[in-house]
Amino acid sequence: MSAPQTVRSATRRLVGLTALRWLPVGLTTPITVLLAQARGLTLAEIGLLFTVHGIVVIVLELPTGGLADVLGRRPVVVAGAVLHLGSCRVFATATSFPGFLGAFLRMGVGRALDSGPVEAWYVDPVHRIDPAADLAPGLSKHSAADGGSLAVGAIIGGFLPAALGGAGAEALALPYLGAVVLDVVFIVAVAGLLTEDRPPRPGSVRAALVAGVREMPATVTGAVRLSVTDGPMRLVLVLTAVGGVGLVACELLGPVRFAHLAGGRDGGAAVYGTVLAISFAGAAVGAVLTPALRRLLWGSTRATCALYFTLGAAAMVVIAGPDVLVVAGLGFAVYYLAHGSSWPLLSAVLHTRVDAARRATAVSAMSLAMALGGILGNLAVPPLAAAVSTEAGFGAVAVVVLLGAVACLRLPRTTVAEPVEPSAVEQDAAEAVLRNAGDTRPH
Repeated sequence: MSAPQTVRSATRRLVGLTALRWLPVGLTTPITVLLAQARGLTLAEIGLLFTVHGIVVIVLELPTGGLADVLGRRPVVVAGAVLHLGSCRVFATATSFPGFLGAFLRMGVGRALDSGPVEAWYVDPVHRIDPAADLAPGLSKHSAADGGSLAVGAIIGGFLPAALGGAGAEALALPYLGAVVLDVVFIVAVAGLLTEDRPPRPGSVRAALVAGVREMPATVTGAVRLSVTDGPMRLVLVLTAVGGVGLVACELLGPVRFAHLAGGRDGGAAVYGTVLAISFAGAAVGAVLTPALRRLLWGSTRATCALYFTLGAAAMVVIAGPDVLVVAGLGFAVYYLAHGSSWPLLSAVLHTRVDAARRATAVSAMSLAMALGGILGNLAVPPLAAAVSTEAGFGAVAVVVLLGAVACLRLPRTTVAEPVEPSAVEQDAAEAVLRNAGDTRPH
């Protein structure tokens, strides 16, 4: 298939690929812990596996983003999907800790590989078609497809075992087998829809891989340098980390809070699963409405982000407020809506600060910032909740998110693409090319 010729067609491809990517993840999310427990693992062992997965993603996030920048988006996305497919096959059949460890390792590497290339690919043709295009509307639809697919997948995955065979280990493995099929569909879609603007590298695949790995350190270094020296990009990464702290509070303290409100763990698990699906859907709806809200706020990105972060802080207070299940569930959903709605705006700001050569690496830096925020939340929030109360944990995170709202006021007002100044390395390379071409200008 040829490259997209309009911004609308590029957006349709982004939305379709995003929906296909996250549907299998949503399908397996509700039953991962239950399946591992049914196969004999303890909660402590399962927690260790999730920690290993997080470490793998953090270690590989920037290098794999750099690999996508130098080798191309499509091969890296396909490699990530193949690894996710393999992890699902292992999940479906694993019966011991080493087996599940192999599945989590594959899933972590695959997650690091595909965390940025599809979004980075989308920006390339959009900027080719219209260099001054505002990326926020398309990225809002991208976030909506993400949240919507997770919500649909979570509902199907949660009900599928009971519908087809009960709560035994074999029935719990069914969503993973369904995820394998969906991963195959995604790989086929990537091969047909994710066309590259850049020409392919000459030579063999092995030679291209070797060249790409050789160039990767310079690409990653350039992106890290930009993240530190560029004010708007640095602020985007800080705000992304704040969002990660908020998500950790929801994921760690949410089940405890809803178990308390539902009167027990069994009822709390069912309620939490339902609230989670509604929250994913809320994030999707909020992302779709973000461009319209920004227009109401005089086209200001900073004002819109500040409003979302303020809403997120208020939602944390509501979750920790009255012991009313519906009220707490509403607060939970509102936080996800605020978080999911602010993401496309922050991402659009990020893309105005980098060029195509470092775009996937920059997106990976954003994912890395969220992961680091999550680690900080993991270290600080649970001890506070244990020492004081779950409500105190939510309250402390509310303060952090509110500080993020204040920081939003320093974001750029718009997300229209701006020229990116070349780095010193790029300037030296350009001058070398000119000298080799016979440039005789005085230096």
